[in-house]
Amino acid sequence: MSELILPRPAAPSSPGPLDDRFWDIIEARFRDLVAKHPIFATYVGIHDYDDKLDDGTRDAVLGEIADDKKVQAEIEAIDPAGLSDGVRIERELALHNIKRELFESEVHRVWERRSTAMDAVGDALFAVFARDFAPLPERLGSLTARLEGVPGLLNQHRSRATAPQVRLWQELEIDSGEQMPYLFNEVRTAGQGVLDEKAQARLDKAVETASAAVTEYVAGVKSQMGATVEEWALGSDTLDQLVGLRAFDGLDASQILEIGHQQLALNKAARVEDARRIDAAVPESVVVDRVKSNHPDTFEQALAAYEDAMLRARTHIIEHEIATIPDGERIFVRPTPEYLRQVIPFAAYFEPSKFDKNPSGIYIVTPSVGDDPNAMREHYYAGISNTSVHEAYPGHHLQLSTSTRHPSLVRLLTDAPEFVEGWGMYSELMMREQGFDNGPEFQVALHTDAIWRACRIILDIRMHRGEMTVDEATAFLIEHTGFEHANAQAEVFRYTYTPTYQLSYLLGRVLILQLRADEQKRLGDKFSLKNFHDTLLRNGSLPISFHRRLMAANG
Repeated sequence: MSELILPRPAAPSSPGPLDDRFWDIIEARFRDLVAKHPIFATYVGIHDYDDKLDDGTRDAVLGEIADDKKVQAEIEAIDPAGLSDGVRIERELALHNIKRELFESEVHRVWERRSTAMDAVGDALFAVFARDFAPLPERLGSLTARLEGVPGLLNQHRSRATAPQVRLWQELEIDSGEQMPYLFNEVRTAGQGVLDEKAQARLDKAVETASAAVTEYVAGVKSQMGATVEEWALGSDTLDQLVGLRAFDGLDASQILEIGHQQLALNKAARVEDARRIDAAVPESVVVDRVKSNHPDTFEQALAAYEDAMLRARTHIIEHEIATIPDGERIFVRPTPEYLRQVIPFAAYFEPSKFDKNPSGIYIVTPSVGDDPNAMREHYYAGISNTSVHEAYPGHHLQLSTSTRHPSLVRLLTDAPEFVEGWGMYSELMMREQGFDNGPEFQVALHTDAIWRACRIILDIRMHRGEMTVDEATAFLIEHTGFEHANAQAEVFRYTYTPTYQLSYLLGRVLILQLRADEQKRLGDKFSLKNFHDTLLRNGSLPISFHRRLMAANG
C-alpha cells in the first residue's frame, strides 16, 4: 500500500498558533474516511482499496455519525482567535460541512428508509470501470474482487431497514436492481480478449454470483412492498431547517419559492420573444416544437454532436478570454450506463479524481428512458449546445477540474450544489452573453432549460412541504416544459429524496449573477470578467456566501 501524501494549504505570512492543529484534525478525518469508504477513495483517485467495498451495515452508519460528532467537537474546541484569517474561514466551512452531513444522517435518514444497495454496487463498479487510471486488466482485477463482495454487501444493507421503507424509493431500487446485470455484463465483456483464461473465468464466476445475489435481493425488496409507506416529504419545519444549513446568502424557503415563480415568468416571457424572432407568424409552441424537431437521426450522431459543441465552447472560452483552462484537463463523452438511466434522464457529469495522476472528467448522456420512441427530441441541436456548455465548458468540467486543484481537503469535502449546479446554469447564460451560439434557436433552448430549472425550485419546495404529490409534480413539469412523460416522471422521482438539491440550479445562477453585479459595483473600473471567473473557479466548490466573503477579504 502506497503512502498517502495529503496536500495542505501553504502557511500564511502570519500563521495562527492553532492552524496546524486544525489541519491535523482535518487530515486525520480524511484518512479515516478513505480507509472506511473504499468507494469514496476510488472516486477521489486513491487506489489502495479498489478491490474492497464499504461496510454497508447499520452499525457502520451509526459509527460514522459518532465520528462526525467527535470531529465536530474537536473543531469547535479550537478557539478561532488562535487561527489565521484564512484558516478561520476553513474552520467555519468544516463545521458547515459536518452539520450538513449530520442532518442527512440523523434527520433526513434516507439510508434507513430506502434500500440503497444498488447505488453502492453501481458506484463501486462505475468508479473503477469508467476511468482509465490504470491498465484495463488491472482494473478488471479490482472489479472482479468487488463483484465477489456484492453478496456480502447486499446482506449488510439489509440491516439498515429498521424504519418503514418508502414505497416509491423501493420501486426505484427494484428498477435499479433489474438494470444492474447490464453493468455486470459490460464488465464481463470488457475482459474478453484482455484477461487470461484464469482471470476471465474468475470474472465470469463473480458476475454470475453477483447477478444471482442481486436477483435474490430484488425479490426480497419486492416481498416487503406490502409493508412500505407513502410518506417521503420532509415537511415545512424540517425543510426550513435544511435551507438554513445550506447557507443560501440569507434566503429562506419562502423567498426561494418566490424566486422560482419569478424566474418561471421571466423565462417564459423571454422564450416568447425568442420564438417571435424565429417566426412571428405561428404560435410559440409551434416554434419550440420546430426547434426540438431539429435533432440528429441516431443517438450515435447525437453523441458526436455533444462532443462537437463541447469542443467549440472550449475554443470560444480561450479566444474570448472568458476563463483560464487549466493545464492537462481531460474529458470523455459516453452513454449513460443502463443502471443509471432511470435517475439520469438527460445528462450528467462525473468530476476528475483529485489524486489520480492523469485525472479526467466523464460527461454521460442518456439515450432514452424506458425505450421512449420520442427520446431523440430531447437531443435537439440547440439543446445539445446548451447542455454541453453546462456539463463541460465552461460548466462543470472546467469548474471542477479547477476546484480539485485547491489544496484544502475541507473544500474537497464541501457539498455546495448551488455553486456547482449554479455555475453550470450561469455558464449557459454567460456564454450567450459572450457570443457563443447566441442565435434565437439557442436562446429558445436557454430559456427552455431555465423554465425547467424554475420548475425545479417550485417543485422542490412545494413537494417537500407536502403541498404536491408525485403525480401532480409530474403533470406540472410536463405542462411547463413539454417533457415526455417518462423523462418528467424520472425527474420528479429524484426530487423526492434529494431535497434542496434541485432548486440549487437556477437559484445558484441568480446568486452568482448577484455576486457578479456586487463585485462590478465594488471594483468599478478594476473589475475583470475573466478575473471574476478565475477567482470563483480557483476558490473551489463552496457555498456562494463563502465565495462572497473570500472575494471581499482578498480586496
